[in-house]
Amino acid sequence: MNGGALFQAEHIDKSYGKHIVLKDVSLEMQRGEIVGIVGENGAGKSTLLKILMGLLAPDAGNVVSQGIVGYCPQEAVLFETLTVSENFLYFATAYGLRRTKIENSWEEAKNNLLDYFRFGQYENRLVSELSGGTKQKLNLSLALLHSPDILILDEPYSGFDWETYLRFWSYTEELQSKGKSILVVSHLVNDRSKFNSLYALKEGNLECA
Repeated sequence: MNGGALFQAEHIDKSYGKHIVLKDVSLEMQRGEIVGIVGENGAGKSTLLKILMGLLAPDAGNVVSQGIVGYCPQEAVLFETLTVSENFLYFATAYGLRRTKIENSWEEAKNNLLDYFRFGQYENRLVSELSGGTKQKLNLSLALLHSPDILILDEPYSGFDWETYLRFWSYTEELQSKGKSILVVSHLVNDRSKFNSLYALKEGNLECA
C-alpha cells in the first residue's frame, strides 16, 4: 500500500460459475480523498462492495485498509421495532463506543448527527413509522457514529430531498478536510466536481469516467 493511501484493493477478480463479474479491479483511496464509482444495475457494484467490506471473498486479489471503516449499505440495516434513539444505542454498543473512557461521548456524536441532518424530532419514534428519506438519514448517521477513517457509501443520498442532499455533501467535504477517505458508489453522479477521482464499472472493468 502506498504511504498516503488509507484503503486499497488490488487486482480483484470474481466470477459466479462462468459469469465473470469483476476483472482485475484495483482501487486506491488517499487520505482526504473522495472517490466515486458509477455503474448500471448488474455492473457488479454490489459484488465489489461486498468484497471491499470483507463480506465476500474474491477469487483473486486482496483488500487492505489502514483505519476504521464505516459502511452505509443501500438497503438500510435498521431495527424497525426500535426507536431512532434505540438504534443509535445498539450501534454504539456494537462499535464499542460505550466502553470508551469519555463517558457519553457517543451521545454527543448522536445529537450532532440528529441536529445536522435535521431529524431530531423523530428520536423517540419507531423506525417503522419513519419515511424512506428519514430512514436513509438514520442509515447514514449510524455509519458515521463511530467517526470512521474510511467511509464506504452505497447510494447514500437515495431518497434525500434537495436540502438534505446539499447537507450530505457539506458534511462529506468536512470529513474530507479532516483527512477522511470517502467512497461513494451510485448509479448516478450529478456533480463530478465533488470527486477527486471518478470511475465507471463496466462489464467487470473499472475505468476512469
